Amino acid sequence: MPPVGQAERQWILDMTEQIVIVGGGAGGLELACKLGRKLGRGSGRDRVTLVDRQLFHVWKPSLHEVAAGTLDIHQEGMSYEMLAHDNGFRFVFGAMTGLDAVAREVSVAAVHDEAGEVLVPPRQVPYDVLVISVGSASNHFGVPGAAERTVSLDSPADAERFRMAMLKLLTSAELRRSAGADVGVDIVIIGAGATGVELAAELREASVVHSHYGFRRIDPVRDVRITLLEGADRILAPLPEKVSVAAATLLRERQVRIETGCQVTGITESEVADAQGRRFPADLVVWAAGIKAPEFLSSLGLPTARNGAIEVGPDLRVRGHDSIFALGDCAFCLSGDGTPVPPRAQAAHQQASFLYKALVRRAGGDRGAPHGRYVYRDYGSLVSIGTRDSVGNLMGNLFRSTWYVQGLVARLMYASLHLMHHRAVLGTVRTGVLAIARFLVRRARPQVKLH
Repeated sequence: MPPVGQAERQWILDMTEQIVIVGGGAGGLELACKLGRKLGRGSGRDRVTLVDRQLFHVWKPSLHEVAAGTLDIHQEGMSYEMLAHDNGFRFVFGAMTGLDAVAREVSVAAVHDEAGEVLVPPRQVPYDVLVISVGSASNHFGVPGAAERTVSLDSPADAERFRMAMLKLLTSAELRRSAGADVGVDIVIIGAGATGVELAAELREASVVHSHYGFRRIDPVRDVRITLLEGADRILAPLPEKVSVAAATLLRERQVRIETGCQVTGITESEVADAQGRRFPADLVVWAAGIKAPEFLSSLGLPTARNGAIEVGPDLRVRGHDSIFALGDCAFCLSGDGTPVPPRAQAAHQQASFLYKALVRRAGGDRGAPHGRYVYRDYGSLVSIGTRDSVGNLMGNLFRSTWYVQGLVARLMYASLHLMHHRAVLGTVRTGVLAIARFLVRRARPQVKLH
């Protein structure tokens, strides 16, 4: 960051507005870090506050790796308290439960320990400017059994729950095979968007590694059966067909069963049923078929769209509220062509950058239209197919063309997206050190987390 001039330093010191950001996902955390570094340091006051229900941050697009065990959540997770200290903002631990737009206060729930004891009581967090960035939750579309019998990768805790369930099933299968039983593990993934495809590939690689670490009686292909169900006529339906075909080929090479045109109608403890009457054996089911806005948003008194997301204008300001903004998956925002901005990490990143400039201008005294109009730019998509392959399309509508990429180049580009996020919250030097440390640690530890 360039040196701050004397006049700029003075208005920073004179600025009294309290900016509260609810939700420490990709967009919310990047915004908190940038604003904290710009407005928080050297003031002696907490001008930027981040509220989140978790104590640490994991980049959501990497949760499929956590679920497969190829990424250790305890090494990858970044403490919000650490990030707050290093970036000049304040962290408040707890879930948002309510909003008083007149008094300008956010209600934060109590925090309990595992025994139910109250660690931190309910609180009211005052704000002058509020940014809501609480992400999304799984949409089960009313499918019987989906909410009760599936795991969704909405949070680090969900990914860890899936990983532990998978380890228990593998352990049980290993023990039963030692007693002569012919058993395996059936994993069904519902939804073949980026999350479902990436998880299927990562699980296949993890199953091979597991067979080397204690599960020697289990054949990783024959006994760990992975089925990917998709309602559309191809996987990765929103992406170009060439990307979809390449991804499907790579998955089938890894012995992942793909069923398209499959409308799931019910889920029981042992199987998944579809509209054609087919039954898919299932010991563990992942729901990756759709998302919706968190339900509590409808109770805040803010305007919401049909999908429950908060309606925002072209400047990301909530309609009818001068000092409340929303970004990311929880915001219903129209792009320049009138279509909704897609719920993607790159959109949240772009919106965070837009709001950073807007709120810095506001802090300088401009209370009008913050920074013009947010325009979504589609830079394409990359999908990880295990640790060695990725496929995707680059540039999107930036130059009115699409570049198809696959293999090592695509894999390096995919890895760079994670590093770019770390750079936004940790800085260049620490991100470089972290990348080197991760490279070395992965060669000194098992390739999957076994505990």
